Amino acid sequence: MYKVLVAEAISDTGLKALYDHPNFTVDKIPGLTPEDLKKLIPEYDALIVRSATQVTEDILENANRMRVVARAGVGVDNIDVNAATKKGIIVINAPGANTISAAELTMAMMLSLARSIPQAHASTSEGKWERSKFKGVELYEKTLGVVGMGKIGTGVAKRAKSFGMNILGYDPYLTEERADQLGITKATLDEIARKADFITIHTPLIKETRGIINDEYFAKTKQGVRIINCARGGIIDEAALVRALNSGQVAGAALDVFETEPSTNFELLSHPNVIVTPHLGASTVEAQEKVANEVSEEIIDIFETQSIRHAVNMPQISGETHKKLQPYITVGEQMGELAIQLLKEAPDRVEINYFGELAKEDTDLLTRTMVKGVLSHHLGESVNLINAHHLLKDQGVTSNVAKTPKSKGFASYVELTLFRGEAKTNIGATVLNGYGARIVKINDYSIDVRPENFMLYITHHDIPGMIGRVGTTLGSFDINIGTMQVGRAGVGGDAIMVLTLDKTADQDVINALTELPGLDAAQFLELNGNIPVYN
Repeated sequence: MYKVLVAEAISDTGLKALYDHPNFTVDKIPGLTPEDLKKLIPEYDALIVRSATQVTEDILENANRMRVVARAGVGVDNIDVNAATKKGIIVINAPGANTISAAELTMAMMLSLARSIPQAHASTSEGKWERSKFKGVELYEKTLGVVGMGKIGTGVAKRAKSFGMNILGYDPYLTEERADQLGITKATLDEIARKADFITIHTPLIKETRGIINDEYFAKTKQGVRIINCARGGIIDEAALVRALNSGQVAGAALDVFETEPSTNFELLSHPNVIVTPHLGASTVEAQEKVANEVSEEIIDIFETQSIRHAVNMPQISGETHKKLQPYITVGEQMGELAIQLLKEAPDRVEINYFGELAKEDTDLLTRTMVKGVLSHHLGESVNLINAHHLLKDQGVTSNVAKTPKSKGFASYVELTLFRGEAKTNIGATVLNGYGARIVKINDYSIDVRPENFMLYITHHDIPGMIGRVGTTLGSFDINIGTMQVGRAGVGGDAIMVLTLDKTADQDVINALTELPGLDAAQFLELNGNIPVYN
């Protein structure tokens, strides 16, 4: 008999599968203090929480029989995933259960924005009758820009089409073929700015999307554009939004999410042209039932059939396989992160090749790690080692893994290649005894680089003095060089330079470097350092 602790007020209807199952007993005890939870947790095999309960390392230390921690929702910020992984505990969530609720809230916000419904309600409920003040606009034949065409963005696009709207969709993985199937037009962010009457945000909050809707972007938009954000706070620069609202560049905004929550940006919250809600995207009876049902069904599957669908971590590996793969797991995610930055766009094909001793091992975990590194650049924390392959297919990206026992210059060697049409980027890596992981190939150039958090990739002509000029330029910006490696096709031909730096290089540094004679391009590369832990 498996014991499940439900530590929050979660839908009983959604938990029905667990209540009815003969092999499970469920104790629902909402409102536990951390100390209470710490005392109770040794008795249970699974724990279900929402966002209020903090599942810390201290609590998990006592979870000696626990196999699953389930988040009845999407984010797992309140769960120490690394601590759970170290304990061999699977952490699962319900990533798709709020799709309809979030899409419908977006439509409700858009309609409210178009017709000033909350403002009109407030006025009328005060006894006023201000019909002329609340003249709205129709959605019919307006252009909607959807930034992020995942499940929720796609759901919004389908619903908006039924209102007769013209849809522009932006997503790094959106292909012309899929756009045609959806009956929308694939567009860039700038095209959406220039053409859209309404813009709705549906991307994850990652480094590349933080503050992406800013002063510069608002300056490109149509006068009187309306903005909706039911995705993540921080994607829109709130100070820039207030300025755009005050100038009239933005006619109105509808926000369900904020840079900090609860929001204290009262200038934004009280703006007459802004509609706000307290992060209600998944707050429907149906969504709460779905998330509870989804995690309940998966808990049953994990215990009864060992089937895992939505884990955000990977069960631990051990023994000889762990010893052999661990150094490659570390460099594998870094390879993915570097390759996607060098390609500069989402791939449509991924190839992974293993050579030598590594080709004889079960490398599925390493493959997943590289794919995770690639996808995380655009999809953020929604990617994990369990769903990496699924998300790759979901984005329409084909993949191939090949193994060749014959060595390729090293006892073990792995190469990752990303393609986008005719463009490609490849990264090769190995682990050298006594020296650790090394990037030994970048875009067909032989190189020897130990990955670091801050790196600089330069393409140039192989001419005397280039190394000195690059070093002098970086020094003028007070940037210290850790290491510098050069690879070249031949004497006097094309070459690359890879440097590790002590800190980030901004656009001014890149501009100064590209002005050097013989230097073709410079690109700053950054590794996030979030390497998974396996014990």
